[in-house]
Amino acid sequence: MSLIQLRGVLPPILTPFTQSGDLDERAHRFNLEKWNSVDLAGYLVLGSNGEAPYLSEQEKIRLIGLTAEHAARGRMIIAGTGLESTRETIRLTNLAAGAGAHAALVITPAFFGSQMNNEALIGHFSAVADASPIPVLVYNVPAYTRLSIAVDVIGELSAHENIAGMKDSSGEIDRIGTIRSVVPDSFQYIIGSAAAWYPGLLRGVRAGILALSNFAGSACAELQKLVDDGKKNEAEKIHQRIVPVNTAVTSTYGVAGLKFASSLFGYQAGYVRRPLRELREGAKQDVRRILTQSGFL
Repeated sequence: MSLIQLRGVLPPILTPFTQSGDLDERAHRFNLEKWNSVDLAGYLVLGSNGEAPYLSEQEKIRLIGLTAEHAARGRMIIAGTGLESTRETIRLTNLAAGAGAHAALVITPAFFGSQMNNEALIGHFSAVADASPIPVLVYNVPAYTRLSIAVDVIGELSAHENIAGMKDSSGEIDRIGTIRSVVPDSFQYIIGSAAAWYPGLLRGVRAGILALSNFAGSACAELQKLVDDGKKNEAEKIHQRIVPVNTAVTSTYGVAGLKFASSLFGYQAGYVRRPLRELREGAKQDVRRILTQSGFL
């Protein structure tokens, strides 16, 4: 299996819904054309910010197919295929590959969290990777799963020929060096938070799947270029602008905040799907204020 080599920024792309809650395919195609003009390495379909848990299997496969069809040439298409059971994760991963995904992002199963010990996680990810026709990326996002994958588990999984890397959304910068010390150089450590993007780049990370890049992909890509060019003072300035905006559209206001912010930049972000709620007017004003103060608007 030929593993992937990612470099650059990928947005975990938004899933636009109509006010009635239907998938808005027209808006999705519009957004892809707009993202195609930004310096991005590819797209993550069906990530946390894509409201993946709220989509049917049919909708998921349709979104992957549309993304593969309309993405700019050469861009990596990663699909979030992790479900609670190993069997269903394998099924969705194979369907995603057939729809055009180049790699699968598999979240840690967490419903029976106390029983998801090291042995269970190693067994789950190994079985998925064994059965997958595309490379697998492990998704560590303890904010949602309340479960963080141990470093020694990552080290063991990295030896699997079809586990290409991991997206780490823990935000724990100190773990980057520890993890990279137990995995081969070919293993892709991908930053999962824009707030950790700059510190990660300074530690040798070369790819980020960043919610902020749904509407600020150019700034995230520019930050990487500045680090590569050794212009750390300028990179630090962009980082300082990014942090408060990223906090607002992730931990503070979540997907609804991210969609509202994206709409301010001309994207057709649509509505959130219930039970998520739209932003109240006061929250919208707060997001707009933070974007303005940070120089994005």
